[in-house]
Amino acid sequence: PSSREIGVKIKLNAVKEVVRGKRLIMVDDSIVRGTTSGLIVNVLKEAGAKEVHVRISSPPVMHSCYFGIDTSTRKELIGAQREIEEIRQHIGADSLGYLSLDGLVQATGFSKERFCSGCFSGAYPLEVPREGKRYVFEKR
Repeated sequence: PSSREIGVKIKLNAVKEVVRGKRLIMVDDSIVRGTTSGLIVNVLKEAGAKEVHVRISSPPVMHSCYFGIDTSTRKELIGAQREIEEIRQHIGADSLGYLSLDGLVQATGFSKERFCSGCFSGAYPLEVPREGKRYVFEKR
C-alpha cells in the first residue's frame, strides 16, 4: 500500500454498529485518482454496509490544474481515463453520480464566466502549458 492509502486507512474508521446492514450515500468533492474513494467504499463495506452509493459534488476531473491545485497529469486522472461506469467499478461503489458543470455553476448562483473550469472541461481562462508544468502560474 502507498503512504496515501495507509494515511486514509488510519484517518477513516467506520463504526460497525452504525454501518452494518445500512444503505449508505458517501458524498465527496471530487475523484481525482480514485484511490481515496475506493478505500472509503472498501472500509464501509468491510464494516458491513449493505450498499455504498457515491455522489460527487463536481463534474469528473479530466484535466490537470495549472493554477496551484495539486492534481495529477491526465494519464493519472481517473476521469480522463475511464467512463463513469468503469470508475464506479474501480472504486467498488454500488452507484456513482457526478454533478454536471452547469449544475455546479448553478449551485453557486454566479455566472459561468466567473469560474475556471479547466480541470473539468479543458477550457482554461489563460493559455496554459500542457502536461508536466502544473505550477507554472504559482507566485514564487
